[in-house]
Amino acid sequence: MIDFDNTLFSIDVAGGMPAPGALLVAEPFLREQYFAHAVICLIDYKPAAEAMGIVMNRTTAYTLQGLLSGITAETEIPVFCGGPMSCDRLYFMHTLGNDIIPDSKEITQGLFIGGDFDSMTAYINSGYPTEGRMRFFIGYSGWSPHQLDDELHNKVWAVTDIRSPQTLLQGSEDAYWHKAVRRMGQRFKGWQYHPLNPHAN
Repeated sequence: MIDFDNTLFSIDVAGGMPAPGALLVAEPFLREQYFAHAVICLIDYKPAAEAMGIVMNRTTAYTLQGLLSGITAETEIPVFCGGPMSCDRLYFMHTLGNDIIPDSKEITQGLFIGGDFDSMTAYINSGYPTEGRMRFFIGYSGWSPHQLDDELHNKVWAVTDIRSPQTLLQGSEDAYWHKAVRRMGQRFKGWQYHPLNPHAN
């Protein structure tokens, strides 16, 4: 007999440890506007201190060409919503490293944030691909001291690792969350049965 209550409603939490480059996967019942079915890449984290992350899978109606006058690439480049803080600032994550984008900050091996703006613009305007290599965000997600630790204790997030920087910068929205949940294994199979919009069922 299938234990439906355990399969559908049990909330498990991955055994990973929060650290720069780790992923926070929202538990399926989290309905907050920015974080429902969100996958967040941690940028800065220390226990009991402030933390910073970027929501990886929330699309917007913006394009890079619509936000920056110096972008001449023909292919429209989407801009994602990184979180509710500093929504007047543009951030970018990439796999290109300091050889191509000087002054980048390495978050974890092979994954970088920021860097020289002119070098980024030159890369884009030269027509090089961005999918799986570079992604742009408005705003970021932040936590005050102890806040993220409390949320982890309350099982708001599951913590997992990045399988590859390239796949981190591919895909979007609910399918992105479901893919992250599948990678966490059988312990989280029940999460798959909870749609982003329960009224759609």
